[in-house]
Amino acid sequence: MAKKNVAIVLAAGQGRRMQSAVQKQFLEVDGKPLLYYSLKCFQTSEYIDEIILVTGQGEIAYCREEIVDKYSFDKVRRIVAGGSERYHSVYEGLKACQECAYVFVHDGARPLISKKIIKDTMQGVKQYRACVSAVKAKDTIKIADAKGFVVSTPNRESVWIVQTPQAFEYKLLLNAYQKCLSTGLENITDDAMIVEAMTQCKVALIAGDYRNIKVTTPEDLAIVKIFKEKVENNIDIR
Repeated sequence: MAKKNVAIVLAAGQGRRMQSAVQKQFLEVDGKPLLYYSLKCFQTSEYIDEIILVTGQGEIAYCREEIVDKYSFDKVRRIVAGGSERYHSVYEGLKACQECAYVFVHDGARPLISKKIIKDTMQGVKQYRACVSAVKAKDTIKIADAKGFVVSTPNRESVWIVQTPQAFEYKLLLNAYQKCLSTGLENITDDAMIVEAMTQCKVALIAGDYRNIKVTTPEDLAIVKIFKEKVENNIDIR
């Protein structure tokens, strides 16, 4: 049996900074929840065979009825409950994968993922075993101490802003997660950190898209509405 490429889409966050009673992944843009758009992109991608959707225990039925079934996302083979932290949710998704060659981890609150990003990330993971979508920082970055004073200023040419999807050989990421959870590594903010800490594999940076933003605050939602049509029509605004 040929092994598959699986996308784990994370939709278990609470989104407290959105100042909304509705979890951010379910906020609507043009009459559809944010989560719809990332699922649709993976659904229509030739590089993705299956989707694992990770959400809160209380939202499983809603996701099944109001998103997956409603919009005929038949690549979504499983909907599983996430954990208390993002990395716990990713691990639950990893455990739900079967016969997987490569796994893509994506934030459901990034609705403007494109087919090109998936294609480029697929090429990257096949070449490097581990890669992340990212964009170069446009602004100067400062490293601060605990009191808020500048410690250093890294060269802007070497600073990248990491996005998702992040793609890995499935066994590489699964083994890294198992080691991580057994050692108690803390302050984990993305999957690449775990691979960097627990394996000898270098993680490649793959050029992403500045429009592939993560909706975190109300202002982000307004930006998504502006960018959405351009992304769907493949209009390059860079």
